[in-house]
Amino acid sequence: MPIEKTVMTRDDALKQLNHIARERAFGRHVGSDRLIEAGLDALIAGIESPSLAMLAGLLRSEEPEASALFDQVLEELGLLFHPPADPRAAKWAMAYWIAGQIADGSLDPAAGAHLIWADIAYDLGYPEELEPLVHCAHNLDGWEESWGVSFGELQSEAVQAAEQFLSKRSAAETG
Repeated sequence: MPIEKTVMTRDDALKQLNHIARERAFGRHVGSDRLIEAGLDALIAGIESPSLAMLAGLLRSEEPEASALFDQVLEELGLLFHPPADPRAAKWAMAYWIAGQIADGSLDPAAGAHLIWADIAYDLGYPEELEPLVHCAHNLDGWEESWGVSFGELQSEAVQAAEQFLSKRSAAETG
């Protein structure tokens, strides 16, 4: 039986494009196949931009063109994202972005905490603000059943740590 894919809403498709834009801006590899699929999802969801149909219609032999076309689509839709030029500020921006995904449930807490630990905290010299998330990453990474705490509880702790990290940022920005 073929697997039916549910059609994305316009908002979901824009969110997906924005998410991929940030992933790429923060140096994560996103394959051409995923860029083309995101373009197709956006086209089906009713999003219009001059380059979107070209991106969505790329053939396998044309995949090398996907990256440039994807950036063109982002620019046309006003979704192009540039992280801060300062490397430390860019790492902090990435930490907030990942924590936001952990908190909203769009990123697995174990995977997100691990990204913050491995890709961000180390480069920033393990700042105090990230310590709770790094601690969660350590616990999730080394979890054993004999600990008397479930993996799910540790994941919940990571979500709480992400929410607290985000709330401290909000308080600092408004205070």
